[in-house]
Amino acid sequence: MLALVLGALGLVPSAHAAIPSVFGGALACSEDTDGVRECGTGTSNTTTRSTVPTWDGVPIDVNVALPPEPDSGPDGDFPLIIWGHGYGGFKFDFNAMRRFTDRGYAVFSMTTRGFRESCGSAESRTAGGAACDDGYVRLMDTRFEVRDAQEFAARLADEERIDPQRIGALGGSYGGGLAMALGALKDRKMMPDGSLQAWTSPADGDAMRIAGAAPSIPWTDLVNSLAPNGATLDYIADAPYTRSRFGVMKNSLTTGLYLSGQLAPGYYVTPGGDPDADLTTWFGRLNAGEPYDGDPLMADTVGELTAHHSSYYIADSTPPTPMLISSGFTDDLFPADEALRFYNRTRTEHPGTPISLFFGDFGHPRAANKAADATRLRARENAWLDFYVEGSGGGPFQGVEAMTQTCPGTAPSGGPVSSGSWATLAPGEIRYSSADAKTLSPGSGSLAVGEAFDPVDSGGNPCRTAPGADQQGVATYRLPRVDSPITLMGAATVIATINSPAANSQVAARVLDVAPNGTETLVNRALLRPPVGSSKQVFQLHPNGWEFAAGHVPKLELLPRDNGTSALSTYARPSDGQGAVTVSDLQLRLPVLQKPGYEGGYVKAPAPKVLPAGTRLAKDFADLKPQNARVLKRPVTVGGRRSGARIDSPDNWRACHANVQVFGKIAGASGKGKRRLLANGKAKLAGGKRGVVKLKLTKNGRKALRSKRRAKVQVVLKTREQVGKVTAKRVLKKKAMKRR
Repeated sequence: MLALVLGALGLVPSAHAAIPSVFGGALACSEDTDGVRECGTGTSNTTTRSTVPTWDGVPIDVNVALPPEPDSGPDGDFPLIIWGHGYGGFKFDFNAMRRFTDRGYAVFSMTTRGFRESCGSAESRTAGGAACDDGYVRLMDTRFEVRDAQEFAARLADEERIDPQRIGALGGSYGGGLAMALGALKDRKMMPDGSLQAWTSPADGDAMRIAGAAPSIPWTDLVNSLAPNGATLDYIADAPYTRSRFGVMKNSLTTGLYLSGQLAPGYYVTPGGDPDADLTTWFGRLNAGEPYDGDPLMADTVGELTAHHSSYYIADSTPPTPMLISSGFTDDLFPADEALRFYNRTRTEHPGTPISLFFGDFGHPRAANKAADATRLRARENAWLDFYVEGSGGGPFQGVEAMTQTCPGTAPSGGPVSSGSWATLAPGEIRYSSADAKTLSPGSGSLAVGEAFDPVDSGGNPCRTAPGADQQGVATYRLPRVDSPITLMGAATVIATINSPAANSQVAARVLDVAPNGTETLVNRALLRPPVGSSKQVFQLHPNGWEFAAGHVPKLELLPRDNGTSALSTYARPSDGQGAVTVSDLQLRLPVLQKPGYEGGYVKAPAPKVLPAGTRLAKDFADLKPQNARVLKRPVTVGGRRSGARIDSPDNWRACHANVQVFGKIAGASGKGKRRLLANGKAKLAGGKRGVVKLKLTKNGRKALRSKRRAKVQVVLKTREQVGKVTAKRVLKKKAMKRR
């Protein structure tokens, strides 16, 4: 009766104002008890698929959820979230979508082409017929999978269901790659020929735009993720893969990905059928081994994966959308430097574009994926998308936030720590050097240790331990035992002369924490493909946040291999033709949270970065002003109770261990002055404070001031905390002692 009365008055109750369908009637909608309109099947299996043809006719299994009808105003123009799934996965269901529909968003999710009910299963290909012929996995090709998501969003705009200027992108892993690409494109789309065009809706020509993105555990350079070469540094402005040679295959992870995609089920194109998506041929060539350099197939593969499958190589002539990128410190597949590469270039080329980072112990194996960290990240993502997409809430945190890895895996993560930029997150640095020449012998390195630290074999346990004894044929460097806790925060940097005569050798690197009981835990790792011959090299291990507890020893290992006994327990594929590699004049730099001066100067101020030829510092690092102690512009005095050199200790140091030397000239028999040490002294000053380093005259100093009370001198200031020395021209004055 109420419905009849309202109808007679020209009013329609909200329960009968359902949106019947989307995509031109291809997808029916129903209304749930909470008023959310659900268009699709909610799950993805052979009996409940809900497919819609995309721009090239391939049937894609999709879900759309729309918020309840608003109390007033139009029923449409909602902000939209495009939500991508992991590799071999499927579209998000309506229960998951409540995360956003409850806050006023429409949500779109698709099973990407080639997987499950988007032509991945045999049943879906039978149902799709010839339309599925091109529905194979294209490995998140910007021209296909990414464009599919753009196409469906644009159709929803034409139907006035969503606001074309308020679209957000979200996803993890494979979905993170989708969100990265959408964010890099922002208001453009890539056509089949690789050209970029304005992204507009197909019917009305509405200008479309990604207003904000929150990619999680994404790649930005797919070749580097699967076969790193060591060319990425966390402090340079531009880090393309082609800056170095073809790298070293991550064996267990790449094998696991390939097999999981097939078993999803997934539809891989027949080998030779499409050179732009020939996953089976690519995988087979990687497994065939070295030499890779000079192989036309490998060159074509690198060109394809960088041009069409990696967000870092999408033309950045326009700034990306505001992005919050989250990466796992213990993620061996898409490590934190995947985010840092994109972050540094954006901060350098488009400094006004909001881009922030979130790091922790989450992601692909070996990550622990602790629930509390996931909750924290979800809150950060919601705040970011609410502000930039929906236009609500206060401004989200801008900068870098990190949680540190802790063991056992059940322990809460450490932190959080935060800073305005990656360049300023770790104020201190531990430095170690060794001039000794050490040789990495082919075939050396324990298989048992390699298996213990393999990401797939570890079963999601980044806290596995192994015997910490030094291995034969491996270059090992043990730092001094830590007397007080010190927290690594960032990427360990190795600078060394590397002599690698053989063409196909690799260097595997590990930083380890050796406990007092003799066992070791993996802190971070890297793979390097060194150039042939002898040269000075700089490379980094993947970043991590890790506390070295009191009594523990940080250790660096350089190995000729990092593998176990089987394909799924072998992190790095052993190189065919591995030769002996000699490492000498090694320097190791560990960025830490402790300030310079901590532990008697064991923690130092960061040294100037080593820049390979053709690279430049990222803007945040270039803008850093070196923090050194300085000699105040006052005379240097000796003889009085408050005599000495007045020193200013930097604000961001914990302490300053100063050594002052005063040099001046003493006239000889010929009348010419000779430079001599006149006075010296040492003192410890608190950080951010001014103090006096008391000076004691040398024999030459007493001689110089015997006949006069003033002399022009050069003051040389050295500290344990800084690199090099500070010099200043001052006047040395001799004070008369006052009687009490």
